[in-house]
Amino acid sequence: MANLRILIADDHEVVRRGLRMLLASHAGWEVCAEALDGREAVGKTRQTKPDIVVLDIGMPNMNGLEAARQIMRENPGQRILILTVAESEQVVREALQTGARGFVLKSDAARELIAAVEALEQHRTYFTSSAGQIILQEFLADSHNGASATSQNAANLTSREREIVQLLAEGKSSKEVASILSLSVKTAETHRSNLMRKLGIHCLSELVLYAVRNNIVQVERLNKQNSAI
Repeated sequence: MANLRILIADDHEVVRRGLRMLLASHAGWEVCAEALDGREAVGKTRQTKPDIVVLDIGMPNMNGLEAARQIMRENPGQRILILTVAESEQVVREALQTGARGFVLKSDAARELIAAVEALEQHRTYFTSSAGQIILQEFLADSHNGASATSQNAANLTSREREIVQLLAEGKSSKEVASILSLSVKTAETHRSNLMRKLGIHCLSELVLYAVRNNIVQVERLNKQNSAI
């Protein structure tokens, strides 16, 4: 019987190494590829065709949620496990909306990651207990109040627009955005102007706030980048 092939995507080398050791210790499992950001995760998933993709959310260039959306768009049957430090209602909701089948907090990974991958291996879902409580509370709240305006605003963006919002919020210039997305600088600037107008945003600080509120970037990621400047 062939090994279960797993791709790990996390921008922290220490975390990837720990995940690899934990997963490889399980009989019949192998880590077939690693990715440093969401964009690389999409490409390596396409190339290596793993059985399960383990995605961190807070990655540079393209976050894990957007990577999950793109992976699922190319292969709706792909099994994805979200691994993150965030446990807000919005994050859990968006993870579900991407089509991910599992959600594990990094703080729970040591004791729950194996169980989560086993569940996905058997084509079941897996959510840590704290995430499960959030899902239940969110379901009950939505039953009475409907979906939040924030979620609706984020859903109105196209995949390319979410990519551009993340890159701009992370401090990338129009030239850098153009290079990353293989666009002309003029096209990148046009996308930026259209986005600002579409969102009713007038400056970069408002765009950063929008990106944080909608889980396109995480505060942890922005703090790390600012401290490196």
